[in-house]
Amino acid sequence: QVQLVESGGGLVQAGGSLSLSCAASGSFLSIFAMGWYRQAPGKQREVVATVTSGGSTDYADSVKERFTISRDNAANTVYLQMNSLKPEDQAVYYCNARIQVSWLRPASDHWGQGTQVTVSS
Repeated sequence: QVQLVESGGGLVQAGGSLSLSCAASGSFLSIFAMGWYRQAPGKQREVVATVTSGGSTDYADSVKERFTISRDNAANTVYLQMNSLKPEDQAVYYCNARIQVSWLRPASDHWGQGTQVTVSS
C-alpha cells in the first residue's frame, strides 16, 4: 500500500507565500513523476506543476515564475513553494505521484487527500 500525505496548506494574504510538502510512504518499488494539482469549488482538477525523478519540471502557465516544484528522491517527498499568491490560486491542492508498486504491474497514479490553500484579498 502507498500513502501520500500533504502538509503546509493554510490561509495567506494575496501576495504572500506558502510552502506545501507531500511525502510518500508504504510499500512500493519506485516513484517516477510527482506533481501538484489543484481543484477550486465547481472547477475541474488541474495540473499545477510536475517534476520527474530526474528533476525535469513543468508548470501551468498561470503559476510560472511564481511557484517552484522540487523533490527529494531519497525522502520520497515533493515540495511546492508558492510565492506572490493570488486569489485565483485558492483551491484544494492535491499531491500526485506515479508509482511502481509491484514488479508485475505498470506504474499507476496515486493521490493524497488534499490540503486547502486559502488566499484572502
